[in-house]
Amino acid sequence: MFNPLNPDGVASPVRKYVHTMTVPSGYKLLSVSGQVGTLPDGTIPEGIEAQSEAAWANCLKCLEAHGMGIENVYKVVQYLIDPGHRDAHFAIRDRYLGDHDITSTLLFISALAQPEMLVEVEIFAASPE
Repeated sequence: MFNPLNPDGVASPVRKYVHTMTVPSGYKLLSVSGQVGTLPDGTIPEGIEAQSEAAWANCLKCLEAHGMGIENVYKVVQYLIDPGHRDAHFAIRDRYLGDHDITSTLLFISALAQPEMLVEVEIFAASPE
């Protein structure tokens, strides 16, 4: 569906992602606002694993609301407040993505919208119209 490419002359990705991705013409594009680790009842669980799991589950629900799934994702932006959370977050991210290729950006920031929030995940997806 998408066309992933790691161009010659650019160092190989250090994790599971590709440097570039094209989306075919005629596809419907979906932008999903950053999803944090908030559960459906509005509570925020403790710990990066629980919050990453909730953030990715929220992303999947947003995709499903538009008739899409993980296979439709072409770009992920992740925000973490602690570099020490990177590996735990990526373990959950990689479980959700499986073998699906994406482009990816990871940012370490000082804070999110609420002090107890540890992670936010923003996704971009596309599907044939």
